[in-house]
Amino acid sequence: MTNPASGSSNAAKCAAIEAVFAERGLSLGGRTEFPREDLPGVTALDRERIDTVVLFAGDGTINAALCALADWPGDLLILPGGTMNLLAKALHGSRDPAAIIHTVHEDTRRTALPFIEAGPHRAFVGLILGPAAHWARAREAARKRRWRGLVAAARNAWRRTFSRGIRLTGVARLDRRYQAVLVAPQDGRLGVAAIDARDWRSIGELGWDWLTGDWMRARAVTGESVDRLGVVGDRPVLALFDGEPVLLEPHVRIVAGETAPRFLTSLSVAEAGSGS
Repeated sequence: MTNPASGSSNAAKCAAIEAVFAERGLSLGGRTEFPREDLPGVTALDRERIDTVVLFAGDGTINAALCALADWPGDLLILPGGTMNLLAKALHGSRDPAAIIHTVHEDTRRTALPFIEAGPHRAFVGLILGPAAHWARAREAARKRRWRGLVAAARNAWRRTFSRGIRLTGVARLDRRYQAVLVAPQDGRLGVAAIDARDWRSIGELGWDWLTGDWMRARAVTGESVDRLGVVGDRPVLALFDGEPVLLEPHVRIVAGETAPRFLTSLSVAEAGSGS
């Protein structure tokens, strides 16, 4: 499965990947271009006797596929086909698609992936809550070159960013309103980073610390590790699951989980142990 709109997934690269599979004597049961075509369902995969689904797309598209195939028992091979490719890096380091395919075919090893779960939604890279999530609409407008929509979305996101903010439940230390809450799966728990930068000094410090790679130490950021959390309020809130916008229903518990070991990895045991 691929997404032509993803950051580094195009027809030429798809053809090159298919050539590598052919070189290894592996046959492909089909190709899906998401979202133009529907994702293959469990019934279709079983009917075609597919044992491995290959995902060559960005993290958001991969998220949609993983959620759709949550109950399918086959293997999953994630190749870097987006902009950030955080899931692919977690499974393969900096290897390119051809090197990944050769490695996993010669030495098939599987691993599990942690995730964040909120109702029917899952995030494998991270979850963003709060007013800052509205910037996703500006991002999408920019990707599609809808300049008027970009201006309107940016104005709305800027206004919301400096609004009252979001409050959490289940995290005693985080008792304020925040502009953004970043949640990541972390050793069976949830790593939470809450951001409250409402003056230009705090915004400047946060930007500098982000550029220098140590933004978690910024004065505007408060970090915590918890088992679960929730959002205060009786209205749905916009959330980003691996960058994809979702309206999260009120009172939904946000918890940590882990998949079965069904993701093919090209990392050696030493690399996996060091977090490379």
